Amino acid sequence: MLSFNRLNQNNQFPPKLASFLTVAFKLSSQSHPPLLAKIHTERIARIINDHPFPEQPLQPTLCQHVSPAVLSTCFVEDVLGRLFAAHSNGLKAFEFFKFCLHQSQFCLSSDAIEKTLHILARMRYFNSAWELLDEVRRMHPSLLTLKSMSILLSKIAKYQSYEDTLEAFGRMDNDIFLGRKFGIDEFNVLLRAFCTHRKMKEARSVFQKMHARFSPNTKTMNILLLGFKESGDVTAVELFYHEMVKRGFKPNSITYNIRIDAYCKKGCFGDGLRLLEEMERANCIPTLETITTLIHGAGVARNTTMARKLFDDIRLRNLLPDAGAYNALMSSLIRSKDLKSAISLMDEMDEKHVNPDGVTYHTMFLGLMKLNGIEGVTELYHNMIERNFVPKTRTVVMLMKFFCENRRVDLGLSLWGYLVEKGYCPHGHALDLLVTGLCSRGLVHEAFDCSKQMLERGRHMSEAAFRMLERFLLQADDMENLRKLDQMIKRLQSVLPASRGHAIGITASSDI
Repeated sequence: MLSFNRLNQNNQFPPKLASFLTVAFKLSSQSHPPLLAKIHTERIARIINDHPFPEQPLQPTLCQHVSPAVLSTCFVEDVLGRLFAAHSNGLKAFEFFKFCLHQSQFCLSSDAIEKTLHILARMRYFNSAWELLDEVRRMHPSLLTLKSMSILLSKIAKYQSYEDTLEAFGRMDNDIFLGRKFGIDEFNVLLRAFCTHRKMKEARSVFQKMHARFSPNTKTMNILLLGFKESGDVTAVELFYHEMVKRGFKPNSITYNIRIDAYCKKGCFGDGLRLLEEMERANCIPTLETITTLIHGAGVARNTTMARKLFDDIRLRNLLPDAGAYNALMSSLIRSKDLKSAISLMDEMDEKHVNPDGVTYHTMFLGLMKLNGIEGVTELYHNMIERNFVPKTRTVVMLMKFFCENRRVDLGLSLWGYLVEKGYCPHGHALDLLVTGLCSRGLVHEAFDCSKQMLERGRHMSEAAFRMLERFLLQADDMENLRKLDQMIKRLQSVLPASRGHAIGITASSDI
């Protein structure tokens, strides 16, 4: 049996308390204000996420539950952060943002703008994103930042064309960021939008066209170097590095970190260590990121002895290991099938008060799936739930697939319920896996309930999941629930942008 340190951090409250939480927040600010603020934030985020969309308008609900007495900049930022983490429908988050924007006692912040923009852009609601920028430009132009520009340009570069991205950059220059002269910082944002998504042909083109207008700096060259690294081409990284030096740019610690990472990810750990020595000779002080990258590289090379030495040397360099450093060593141990040491390392994180993050859990789950099986995964899953930790989307999908493939659809249903209870809207791929697992075991009603919860929260279900559920509902002669799904899907289609692979509801050929 695996042994994990268990923390009893259950901050759940009985439903009867919900009705007076707003009052409690106002009256009890002198005792435990951070806890009460967190409770109120989670409650409002859950109300927004659970609100039936688009059947009912959100604004009246917000008027009922969001008291002017608790409306603050920090509160709005925290709610938007929860909505982002919960994968909430972007239009509902935008409604909350607009509601707060027009409250006289609310002081808008750049962080609130950026979070709302990120939620909208991630779901490709570009028209709403431009609407948000236009409104902020009219009311609070000084709050528009390079980060807000980067968020939108990055998603446009990812989902739209090269020409669309350049047009968006021009629109920001001419219409949105009025009174601001675009310089090298804005140019670097545009380059990063392409490089982040490995679109190096486009990045090169932009650089050639526009570098005369914007005088490049070391950050510009590092962004391009990072793009070549993300493309997985070590040769291109080194060629561009030498081009960078020839142009007269002096490498800094970021430059070396990129080159080291490029070699480490290709399994060339020796070259990574060589660059560390070169870095130190150049009087570039290695950072925690540098050492973490090398620990990961040692793991890729299956050199756990060196991974442990590098980890132990962190404190000798007057640095403190964070979750990222622990994760790198944990990954190295698991790659070498030393699961016992990896589990001990997670216990050490508890002892050192280093909180595990999403990568920690993903790494451990992956190792347990490969080396221990369902028993170990189940114990860590319950450990995670006890900590009230909500995993990232890729971990949710990985767990859902593992549970369903190992005939533990009950755990898959438990994970779904946990996420919904926490106010999160699970990813569509997780629903696909769960619907398949439930239907194959005859649990059609449960599959219908999960799909309904997804649609109620303003998120599409996939065409594949709907067709499977449709087939089983037809076999069960459950026309009422099938029609309910069809109506909800078509209501969503009337307000949400169409996307490939989403359900379109009952077709004319369906035999109902």
